[in-house]
Amino acid sequence: MESEVIKVLLVGDEKCGKTTFLSRLSAGENVNPIPLLRDIDQPFIFEIKLSGAEYRLEFYDTSSPENWRTLDPDIVTICYDISQRMSMINMKRYWIDEVKKSLQKIDSLPIVILGLKRDLRSEDDPNGIIYPQEGYQAAQQLRADRYIECSAVTGGLLKLAFEDLCKTAIKCKSAAGGQSEGGCTVM
Repeated sequence: MESEVIKVLLVGDEKCGKTTFLSRLSAGENVNPIPLLRDIDQPFIFEIKLSGAEYRLEFYDTSSPENWRTLDPDIVTICYDISQRMSMINMKRYWIDEVKKSLQKIDSLPIVILGLKRDLRSEDDPNGIIYPQEGYQAAQQLRADRYIECSAVTGGLLKLAFEDLCKTAIKCKSAAGGQSEGGCTVM
């Protein structure tokens, strides 16, 4: 039985943590330091089994809208850095518009908001960091299907975030497919 291929596009500000997220998933939880994946090694492939079915998730980490058109993703994950308010502002003002402008089938594509660098959330800097409820509200405003957050460096919520991302991606391949009717749900 051949694995069903699902293309996952990750977009977001440079240095928001996308590559570290994928690198930690590839290396495993107990490998330190994390060997970073290189752009030339894309797609980053993860074979998973869910409910008896096999899937091949191909992750693409790119900031070039020109590549998005030829990629034809099945799901879009917009990433931001939880410790940098500007990263969230860019997600809401720039990245969602770029994705909508570049992808023709955006109305039927599931969108996941992924907050990264959860380990850098600090009570010492209440003005810069984004708390979960604020990230969730932003995801609702953007009409995203899911809101997830994790830390690739510490591994906090990493496995749960990956599983949730995979389940959302797999749902897009079902007969119902596309975006959720009810809007965003939080992990």
